[in-house]
Amino acid sequence: MGTARQRHERGEVTDVDDLGSPWAGGWTGSHDEQFTSFMRSAGPVLTRMAWLLTGDRHHAEELTQQTLVRTYAAWPRARRHDPMAYARRVLVNTRTDVWRKSRREVLVAEDDDAPGGAVGSSTSGHHVLAERDALVRALRLLSHRRRQVVVLRYLMDMTEAQVADDLDVSVGTVKSTAARGLAQLRRLLADPTAVDAPTSAPHPEVLR
Repeated sequence: MGTARQRHERGEVTDVDDLGSPWAGGWTGSHDEQFTSFMRSAGPVLTRMAWLLTGDRHHAEELTQQTLVRTYAAWPRARRHDPMAYARRVLVNTRTDVWRKSRREVLVAEDDDAPGGAVGSSTSGHHVLAERDALVRALRLLSHRRRQVVVLRYLMDMTEAQVADDLDVSVGTVKSTAARGLAQLRRLLADPTAVDAPTSAPHPEVLR
């Protein structure tokens, strides 16, 4: 029970859709106290989002750190409306900048403490790890834009309007890109040989 903000600070609000609302009632405390409260709850969500976009835990942590630093620097502006939406846009834009510079990535297999929760060492745990690894490898084969849309829309449970706003595109573009990306992802996951092994060479679609 309690207000959305209180539940948010206790860690009970984890869905992306709920992360903006706890701050609608205004802020209390100093600049640093406000940001620390936000960072405590938003950090894990941003890290998972970064991992899904990069496929590499270390890159994801660096990307999240950059995002939080930039959000902190712009905190007076970010906190006025929806700081989580602001942080998501910073993360996506920072990731795009890095992608444009490199155009190449080595996908690193995730260990048991990958963002999103630990997985045990049981048979079922290994199965979950294998499925998660296959998903991230398949995402790696999507074009940059398709991967962004699929991750935000389906894996981060954002609405089409939220994705459109974060990526600065129309809702129609989100719908069409999501449909194509999801169809391609399903085809890749249905073909085990397509996502069998890590590769340092970019897939042709990644260069689009």
